[in-house]
Amino acid sequence: MQGKLYGGAHDILDVLGLAGDLGNGLLYIVSRVLGLGADQVQVTTADYGTRFIVVAGLLNVIAAVDAHNLRTGRKS
Repeated sequence: MQGKLYGGAHDILDVLGLAGDLGNGLLYIVSRVLGLGADQVQVTTADYGTRFIVVAGLLNVIAAVDAHNLRTGRKS
């Protein structure tokens, strides 16, 4: 869907986008090295693609925090 990959953070929304992208882990690193992801959004569906990438990463972060809390006994 040619979504944008955040490379830097200029304002608060870019910070959230970068955190979501970094939550994708190795997939984010590989896609940055290969030059995947649009720098400029040129198609209508690219905005949806950008949101899917960010939300997937944020869900990974939430799952990791939840697993950590279950492991340490803070949550039962």
